[in-house]
Amino acid sequence: MQNDKWDNNASLDKLAELSIKTGVALAAGQDLLITAPYEAAPLVRRLAYHAYKAGAGVVTPLFSDPAVTLMRYQNARPVSFDHATQWLFDGMAAAFDANTARLAVVGEDPMLLSEQNPDSVGRANQALSRASSAVRERITRFDVNWNIIAWPGTEWAKQVFPALSDQDAQIALADAIFKASRADQEDPIGAWAAHNKNLRMRTDWLNERNFAALRFYGGGTDLTVGLAKDHEWMGGASVARNGITCNPNIPSEEVFTTPHARKVEGTVRSTKPLSHQGTLIEDISVTFKEGRIIEASASRGQDVFLKLLDTDDGARRLGEVALVPHSSPISQSGLLFYNTLFDENAACHIALGQCYSKCFRNGATLSAEDVTERGGNSSMIHVDWMIGSDEIDIDGIAQDGTVTAVFRNGEWA
Repeated sequence: MQNDKWDNNASLDKLAELSIKTGVALAAGQDLLITAPYEAAPLVRRLAYHAYKAGAGVVTPLFSDPAVTLMRYQNARPVSFDHATQWLFDGMAAAFDANTARLAVVGEDPMLLSEQNPDSVGRANQALSRASSAVRERITRFDVNWNIIAWPGTEWAKQVFPALSDQDAQIALADAIFKASRADQEDPIGAWAAHNKNLRMRTDWLNERNFAALRFYGGGTDLTVGLAKDHEWMGGASVARNGITCNPNIPSEEVFTTPHARKVEGTVRSTKPLSHQGTLIEDISVTFKEGRIIEASASRGQDVFLKLLDTDDGARRLGEVALVPHSSPISQSGLLFYNTLFDENAACHIALGQCYSKCFRNGATLSAEDVTERGGNSSMIHVDWMIGSDEIDIDGIAQDGTVTAVFRNGEWA
C-alpha cells in the first residue's frame, strides 16, 4: 500500500492523537523520541503533528530498515554479532535523564530472521541486551512517560493474513490494530478513560487481597508464582516517576505485578508463539525450581530461546506476571498477531528477566537494592510470553495459605 493512501485515514490520525494525549501523555515543552520501522513514516508524521500541537519541544524520529538488518546477517564478519551500538543507547539514556518522553512504533516482520544462523541471532540479541541495559533500566523504573503502538507493516500483515494480497492484508491488519487500540471509535480518548477505570477495579481487588502467590494450572501447566514482598498490581494508566500519568501499552488488557524471583516452582507451557527479535519461538516448555528455569525446550526457535536464557542469571527468572481474561477483545478476534504487544493482551503471560520496580508499594522511592531485597529480579532482558487459555485456572494463595479462585477456565472468577 502506498504511503499517500494513509494521508487522510481518520483512524490512523485518531491512533496518533490517542498515543500522544493518552498513551505517552506528552507534557507541554517535553521532547519526544520515536523509534519506528521506516515503513511506518505516515504514522510517525501524524505523531509528530499531534506532538507539536500538544506543545512538544523537539520530536526526534529514529527509523530502522529490515533490509539493512538482513544485510548484516548475510554479509557481516562473525565478530559483528558480538557488538551493538552502545553510543546510541547511551544517548537515549541521557535523553531520558533529561525527561525526554519515549514512544515506540512496532510493525516489523516477525519472521525476518527465521532463516538466519540462530547462533548469530542469539549473539546479536545478547549484545543488544548488554548495550541497551541503561535504557531498559530507565523504562522498567518508569523514569519517564512512554508508550508503544503499532503500524501495519506489510510483511507482518502477510503473516497474520497469508491468504490476502499485500494491500488487502495490510488493510485488514490496520483495521485489527485500530479496533484493538480503540482508535476506530468516535472518541478513543474517552473509551480509554472508561477502560482504565475497569482495569483499576481489577488492580484494586488484587491489591486488597495481597496474595502471597498465584497458582496456574491446566493444559499441561502447573506453576506456582510467588509474589514479591510489597508487590503492587498495576494496569492501564500509571504514573511515571516524572509525575506524568501515561498508558505505556496501546492496546492493553492486562493487570500485572512483580513475582518473587526466587519463589517460582513448577512447569509451564506457552499457549501462543513468541516473536522475539525476528525469530518465531513456538511450544515453549520450562520447569522452574527455586525461581530458576532448570529445563527448557521449544519446538521451533529452540536455539534462540536457549541463547536468550543464557543472557545472564536473571534471564532464567521471572520479572513480571500478568493476568488477561480469555474473553479479551484481542483474544476474541481469533487472530494470532505474531507480535507480543497484541498477543500478550489475548492471554495471561509471564516475562523472563528484568522486573518493573514501579510494581511495588512506594516503588518510586526504592533503590535497586531495595527491589532485590523484596524479591524483584534484575536482568539485561525483559521478554513476555503467553501462558493463558480457556483451559487455565488460577488460584490466589493468601499469606495464611487460604485459597481464593482468581480465574476459572480463563476468566475472572
